[in-house]
Amino acid sequence: MSKKYRRNLAAAVFLLSSSLFALDARASDDRALDAAVHHLQARWEEIKFGVPEGDKQTELMDALGEEADAVAAQYPDRPEALIWDGILTSERASMAGPFSALGLAKRAREILEKADRLDPVALDAGAPTSLGVLYYRVPGFPIAFGDKGKAQRLLEQAVRTAPNGLDAWYFYGDFLYSQGEYVQAATALHHALALPPHPDRPLWDKNRRLVIQELLAKIQERT
Repeated sequence: MSKKYRRNLAAAVFLLSSSLFALDARASDDRALDAAVHHLQARWEEIKFGVPEGDKQTELMDALGEEADAVAAQYPDRPEALIWDGILTSERASMAGPFSALGLAKRAREILEKADRLDPVALDAGAPTSLGVLYYRVPGFPIAFGDKGKAQRLLEQAVRTAPNGLDAWYFYGDFLYSQGEYVQAATALHHALALPPHPDRPLWDKNRRLVIQELLAKIQERT
């Protein structure tokens, strides 16, 4: 692996680390599945926001990722399980070294593609949103599989099918910002902030809105 490849992949990992998010684990028709998905969601939040970045956080996230793998193996045809397995696999990619990060990112893509085929609307369009993030945050050919066109189509699909999805609108706005579409990005981000706060997820909701406000401040500086 060349030094340039390692530098570019490391940059991709850094960008991917800011792309992960918590989706609302809504009730399904399977209580055991609901409990498993809720555990993954709640534990992700504890680790993401309560443990400082470093080896300990990576260790805990890897362990949680293995739990998510087991849940997905138990429920291979349930999009809720696959979406969270994909998210946690992406999270692990963001914390991994350059030699294993791309492999984890590819695996996350495969998991999320399956979830998208099963139900693109599940968990506030969690599958297309997560896939869109991967496609615009990961470098393109020949380094990796990034594709801005696919990212745009997936994120536009996400906001259409999840009009009240905070993450869908945030990441759509962030994508538009990354493409220099500042007016459209600001519109999407203001839409996200106008959504009602999530009563059961105060920590996640607060942190997401802070990030949105920071991005809006950057847009204001550029326009």
